[in-house]
Amino acid sequence: MIHDVAVIGGGIVGSAIARLLGGTALSVALLEARDDVGEGTSKANTAILHTGFDARPGTLESKLVARGHELLGAYAEATGIPVERTGALLVAWTREQLDALPELRAKAERNGYTACEIVGSDEVYRRVPHLGPGALGGLTVPGESIICTWTTNLALATDAVNRGVTLLRGHRVTEVRAGPDFSRLATPAGEVAARWVVNAAGLGADVIDRLFGHDRFTVTPRRGQLLVFDKLARPLAPCIVLPVPSPAGKGVLVSPTVYGNVMLGPTAEDLTDRTATGTTEEGLAFLRERGAALMPRLMREEVTATYAGLRASIGHDDYLIDLDAGRRYVLVAGIRSTGLTAGMAVAEHVGSLLAAHLDLAPRPDLPAPPRMPNLGEAFPRPYQDAAAIAADPEYGRVVCFCERVTRGEIRDALASVIPPAGLDGLRRRTRAMNGRCQGFSCAARVRELFEGETA
Repeated sequence: MIHDVAVIGGGIVGSAIARLLGGTALSVALLEARDDVGEGTSKANTAILHTGFDARPGTLESKLVARGHELLGAYAEATGIPVERTGALLVAWTREQLDALPELRAKAERNGYTACEIVGSDEVYRRVPHLGPGALGGLTVPGESIICTWTTNLALATDAVNRGVTLLRGHRVTEVRAGPDFSRLATPAGEVAARWVVNAAGLGADVIDRLFGHDRFTVTPRRGQLLVFDKLARPLAPCIVLPVPSPAGKGVLVSPTVYGNVMLGPTAEDLTDRTATGTTEEGLAFLRERGAALMPRLMREEVTATYAGLRASIGHDDYLIDLDAGRRYVLVAGIRSTGLTAGMAVAEHVGSLLAAHLDLAPRPDLPAPPRMPNLGEAFPRPYQDAAAIAADPEYGRVVCFCERVTRGEIRDALASVIPPAGLDGLRRRTRAMNGRCQGFSCAARVRELFEGETA
C-alpha cells in the first residue's frame, strides 16, 4: 500500500499532525520508532499549558504557542484531558530580575497576552506563603495551567486512529529511498511507502532530515532532571512558581501537577547521548540546592520519584518547519519544551503548508473526539464514583493504593484503541505504580493483570 502521507514520530506533535490529516480523505500512516506513542520527549516534561507570554515576539513559536494554548484548552474540555488553571507567578530574587519585569510584561503584551501584572513582595508571599526569603516582587501570569502530557499524547493518537490513521509502532526509519512519485521508508518491521513524508521525529529529526538529502541542523539533546514530591506537599505550591528566564531556558521552577504532587526542576544539560534519560547525583544535588533557596519548606517533604527528559535543541531560536515540494517532504524540528502546548497549532500550520499540494478538506463523517480516562486528582476518579462502581464493581477494586487505581481502569487501558505494549505504557495510562511506593506494593499484581489480559 502507498499511503498519501507518512508522519514519522508518535509524540504529541506527530500525533497531532496525523490526527489533522486523518480527518481528510487522505490515507495516513503514523510511524513510531518505539513500542508506544509518547515514549520520547513527550512523556517527560514539566506538563505546563503555556500562554506563550515569554516567547520571542514575532517568531513562529510565539504564534503557534498562543494558538496552541487556545486549541489544546478546547480539546482538553472535549476529551477529558485534565487541566488545572492554577496560574503562574514569575518571581524576582535580585534587583536585576526585578528591573526586568516591566520588559517581560511588555513582551507578553507584544505576544498578545495582556493579563500579566507586576506585584510587590507582599503580594508574592500572600500568593505563595512558603517561598524562601528574599523575593523582591513578581509578575503574575493567570493563564498558565498544568495539564496531563500523557493523556494529551494518547488522546491525539487515539483520535488519529479513530479517524482511520494506520499506527505503526516499532517502525524506526533507517533508510529513505525516494522515487519520482513516492518515498520508500525502510524500518526493521518492514517498508512503508508514502507520497508525502512529514518528519516530526523529535530527537531524531536531524537524522531523518539527512536521509532526505539535507544537512541543515544537528539536534543537541538537552536533559532536564526533575524531583517529584509527595502529595502532602501540594498545599505548598498553589500555583506555578517561575524564575525570570535566562538564555539557557526557563530555569528551575516549582509547580503542582495534575496528579496532586509538587515538581521541582528542570535542569538544562546539553549532552551528546540521545538516550541519556537517567538522573545524576550532580543534577539532583543542584535541584535540591535551588529548591532550598526557592522553597525551604519543600525540602522537608518526601521525594517520591525522580525523572529526566530530553528536549531537542537545534541551536536555532525558533521552530524549524519547512516544506520541500521537490522531495514531497515536510520538516518539523526544534519544537522544544513548548511542543506540548503548541502541538495542535503546529499541526494546523503544517496543514496550511500541505494544502497547496493535497486536498485537506475535512471529511463530513468524522467520529467524535475520544473521551479519555481522568488521571487528574482535582476531578472525580472511578474509585470515588458510586454509580460507576454499582454498574461495574471492577471500578471499586483498588489495585494501586497509592494512586487509587482500580482493576476496571487497568482492564479498560488494556482494551483501549491503543493498548500499552508494556508496564511503562500502562503506568502512563492509569497512574498505576506511580505513587509514593513506586510499585513496591502493587507491581506484581499489576503485572499479573497485564500479562493475563495480553496473553
